[in-house]
Amino acid sequence: MTDLLNTLPDFPTKSYIHLIPSLEENLITTTDLLTLDAVEIAKRAHLPVLDVRRLANHVTAALQQQLGLSVNNDPSYTLPVAQGSKKETTLRKSGNDLSSEWTTISTLDYDLDTVLGGGIPPGYITEITGESGAGKTQLLLTLLLSAQLPSPHGLSKSTCYISTEHALPTTRLSQILTTHPILSTHPSPPSLSRILTLQTPDLESQEHILTYQLPVALARYNIGLLVIDSIAANYRAETSTSASTGTGPQALAHRSTELVRLGQLLRDLARNYNCAIVVANQVADRFTPLSPRASTAHRSIADHLSSSPLPGTPNHPSSSFLNPPLRSNPDLDTILSLDHQQRFFTGWGDTPPPSYSYQSSNPHFHPHSSPNPHHSSENQNLKTPALGLVWANQIACRIALVKELSYQSHTSGEQREGGDGESAEWAPRHWRRWMRLVFAPWARGVGAEDMGVEFEIWKGGVRTIQVRNRKEKEGSGWDEC
Repeated sequence: MTDLLNTLPDFPTKSYIHLIPSLEENLITTTDLLTLDAVEIAKRAHLPVLDVRRLANHVTAALQQQLGLSVNNDPSYTLPVAQGSKKETTLRKSGNDLSSEWTTISTLDYDLDTVLGGGIPPGYITEITGESGAGKTQLLLTLLLSAQLPSPHGLSKSTCYISTEHALPTTRLSQILTTHPILSTHPSPPSLSRILTLQTPDLESQEHILTYQLPVALARYNIGLLVIDSIAANYRAETSTSASTGTGPQALAHRSTELVRLGQLLRDLARNYNCAIVVANQVADRFTPLSPRASTAHRSIADHLSSSPLPGTPNHPSSSFLNPPLRSNPDLDTILSLDHQQRFFTGWGDTPPPSYSYQSSNPHFHPHSSPNPHHSSENQNLKTPALGLVWANQIACRIALVKELSYQSHTSGEQREGGDGESAEWAPRHWRRWMRLVFAPWARGVGAEDMGVEFEIWKGGVRTIQVRNRKEKEGSGWDEC
């Protein structure tokens, strides 16, 4: 019962002081008290059945009161409410009430907000993932300023920036603040003094700050947005150098436990303090699996080797038992494989290459020559967000920022044809970036037929690129770093 006060801090334990020591001695938790029969608990703890049943009913009633579902309960089970406090019972609200109270933090761009379902809502963990230079930090800096604005752009609250890699770029923040038209002309402009910054150089300090210091800061400074940049830096550094957690499956199991605990901690902070938690995540390269033809050939070779021993090797009767022939359904194996499943939650692998728009709009495109040689169907630049599937289960929303090189011919932006009708040479001109909403409970994710919303980084933060503006930049040789 040591977890009872963590679940219900205001629970009156004085009435059950004669029961709790026996329950703790027999390792009976609050979950056991709610799920197991009172007779079974009484036998294990050697306690009266009626007292155990009364405690279980009191805990159930307290949880119902905390969730706003308290009906027809004993008045003695009612928990005391602090004077002046107002407990919100969200489970008693209708859908219209919740939609009317829906508030978000805007990206200060209409198209980006449309993709995100209005913006970044408080009370959830949102992840922004992408490779280096994709625009993660630029988007986070914009959110740090827009969250200070009143509705409908923000929450009229202060913000907090926790860095695990580098300090807060105040120079860039000042540039965004003075350049963006909404921020620079707003009657209640944001201020850099309302951004609380914390530094976590290692995993130990990160855990201490998130567990003890951050809850105090959220309540004292009325913080509406918490940014962690980035969430994977300390975990990747610690797990690759630390020898205390072991190697192989033992290290992965230890890291999975830490990630689940971190996700639970951040969700509690977001829900209890009604703040939006946005984390930046790194990515790793993902190698594409073998093609179906190669997989079939590999399976045929394996069947042949398992049924035919090597020359000079005695054909023992047990050889077929030790090396059984591989028999499986190729289609079923492909569907159940991680390479097929992770396209639905990583943000990479289910979209056409960026050159698809060029192929559909250029009448001179040859089917055997792609404008970008790196975007062939067998060689895509696939990425996987760090920390794996365990961390993906802890977040509510994932936003993927995709960065690709835009290729163009050397001859004034036109395709140079060879003697056989194929393109000759192509050179990169500038970076192109897309925002994709991978999953979120409040908005529809981008489908496989769409790359997402194309955006650019400019002095005022991030903004979407209209089709005509992109054509003008390509024609003028504009190059973006």
